[in-house]
Amino acid sequence: MFNKGSESDYSGSESMSGPSAQPSASKGPGMPSIISADLKVIGDLHCAGDIQIEGTVEGDIKSQTVTVGEGARVSGSIYGQTVRVSGNVKGQIEAQAVTLAKTAEVAGDVVHETLSIEAGAQLEGMCRRLQPGVKTSAGAKTSAGDTKASGLKAPASESSKAPASIVAGGTKTGAGENGAEKPVAS
Repeated sequence: MFNKGSESDYSGSESMSGPSAQPSASKGPGMPSIISADLKVIGDLHCAGDIQIEGTVEGDIKSQTVTVGEGARVSGSIYGQTVRVSGNVKGQIEAQAVTLAKTAEVAGDVVHETLSIEAGAQLEGMCRRLQPGVKTSAGAKTSAGDTKASGLKAPASESSKAPASIVAGGTKTGAGENGAEKPVAS
């Protein structure tokens, strides 16, 4: 792994050996994997635990819990049980619980069982609620007991796949005739 040869000599197939190479069994929630603010990752990230993004990721993220920090940028899909966005996401978010913080800017669809949008968050895309007990793309099964959405309800006559343009805390808007936005009464 740490050879004196050139960078092109690295094949990526070396592995450590010895007792320190064995992963220890985790007995509880551990530290999240962190992509720091000065790091740019190009490629997909898969994590069995929690991942916190503070830098830039160009690729899909699949993890138990995903946190996108305030200065972070993600270009790709995010899949997990719980997703909290405070930064910029361009791509689909699919999770049992999605929270968009007041500094969030999301351009993409949100597939969720529960959705929380703080005042000031920006969302441009479609929102679709997962049915309880249905597996998400991350492979997690949503709870069968909870049937409430956490905030936004569309009238029964509107399609659940209607595009959303929401600036929380401001005037809510929805799709009107011919795709034009119109104010929605609270």
